[in-house]
Amino acid sequence: MTKTQGKLRGWAAARKAILAGLRFTSLRLRLVVVFGLVALTAAVSASGIAYWLNREAVLTRAQDAVLRDFQQEMQSRASMLAMHPTQDELEGAARQMANSSQGFSVLLIAEDENGKPIRANSDLDTFTLADVPASLQKAVNKEQKLSAGNKYAYHLYWQRTVDGDKPYLVGGAKVIGGGPTGYMLKSLEPEAKDLNSLAWSLGIATGLALIGSALLAQAAATTVLKPVHRLGTAARRLGEGKLDTRLRVSGTDELADLSRTFNRTAESLEKRVADMSARDEASRRFVADMSHELRTPLTAITAVTEVLEEELDGETGSVDPMIEPAVRLVVSETRRLNDLVENLMEVTRFDAGTARLVLDDVDIADQITACIDARAWLDAVELDAERGITARLDPRRLDVILANLIGNALKHGGSPVRVSVRDEGDDLLIEVQDHGPGIPEDVLPHVFDRFYKASASRPRSEGSGLGLSIALENAHIHGGEINAANSPEGGAVFSLRLPRDASVLTDQNPEDGARGGPGENTAESREGKGSEGVSR
Repeated sequence: MTKTQGKLRGWAAARKAILAGLRFTSLRLRLVVVFGLVALTAAVSASGIAYWLNREAVLTRAQDAVLRDFQQEMQSRASMLAMHPTQDELEGAARQMANSSQGFSVLLIAEDENGKPIRANSDLDTFTLADVPASLQKAVNKEQKLSAGNKYAYHLYWQRTVDGDKPYLVGGAKVIGGGPTGYMLKSLEPEAKDLNSLAWSLGIATGLALIGSALLAQAAATTVLKPVHRLGTAARRLGEGKLDTRLRVSGTDELADLSRTFNRTAESLEKRVADMSARDEASRRFVADMSHELRTPLTAITAVTEVLEEELDGETGSVDPMIEPAVRLVVSETRRLNDLVENLMEVTRFDAGTARLVLDDVDIADQITACIDARAWLDAVELDAERGITARLDPRRLDVILANLIGNALKHGGSPVRVSVRDEGDDLLIEVQDHGPGIPEDVLPHVFDRFYKASASRPRSEGSGLGLSIALENAHIHGGEINAANSPEGGAVFSLRLPRDASVLTDQNPEDGARGGPGENTAESREGKGSEGVSR
């Protein structure tokens, strides 16, 4: 393909793109285009018909007047000549015929006494027989058969011709009963100029009609689209959560009915959302109150179970062996209940929007090592992280995320669990991979749902089903994300992506519940807790 062909194809592609962008992208544009096309079609049709009718009328009128005058001159002048006129007589008749009111040129052809053809021209040989079409000469010289409906052997014939860019009317006739043959030439240039002026006038009228239709379409589009624009604005406000949005209704047309329907829909939606918000708020308040109320007796129960646990693990062995399994069950379930209450309180803070970030500069490798060491997972976890990769994050919430992801991998996957850290510019990518059977495909979309457990037959597991949900919320509050997938090598992979500097997020959203300072610690710590996740 040559360079010229490439440019042509480029222009063609650009033109198609422009036309595609303009095509039906705006209702206002469509209305203007449709109005313009209708007006243009009507104006062009009307102008064309008017021009054609006027053209035929003008030419026919001029043609009839010229032919009628030429016929009269042939009858009054040419027919008075002798059968074999002289050259002077023929020229005199031609000049007299040309002096008529129509101002045409005349050419007379006859034979003298010797049978020699002679010609006389009224315009000094400017109009010759060569200017007469051969078909017209043949028709004029052809003798007609006499009949009841045709009383004359010769008739008057005419034809319109164009010489250069000038139109002419050529006519011819032969004197009946024998005599000279006459031809006339009449310029139709004045009529052509009149018709050109008419065409220009009709063209200007068409242009004005097109402009008027565009203005009319603009006015109609404004009238029609203004309510549509208000409806679109109201719909956007409604989508933004401003449920008190209403439209002003005026008139009884379809748009007014649409506005009334919108108002009724918005009112019903506002009422329903208010009811749902009230129920949701009551539910969150109930969970929060229940969690707080449980903490007091749970604290006492935890203290008692700690004493019982010390008795079980002590050297005295004061606990009756018969009740030892029951005591261990109480200790285990109390610990599980305590974790559940802590998780519920954390979830309540996220739902209420009171969770805050307490930012600090964190060495990611040290943070992961501390998390693993605190939970005695050093033997089961492989760490692939370079020292010196730092980020400005909330260390407590990062510890919660890591504890849940690593603990979930150890509990439901297979050892060893590999934790890798990669620096990706403004982001950090932390991957936790186990060597277990992986996550079933039907479970993957739900692994971060609250209280979701993969096996309905095992509803009671050590976890509450809230751990991964809490980890995801902690990632979101940093402006990050967690994704779960299955590795091609086997096992599940949880990918945690966090910004290197979460303070940018908190500065841009000071009211989004993600702000904190050195003195803020409105979210109680959950350090030391293990993993809460989906049972796999």
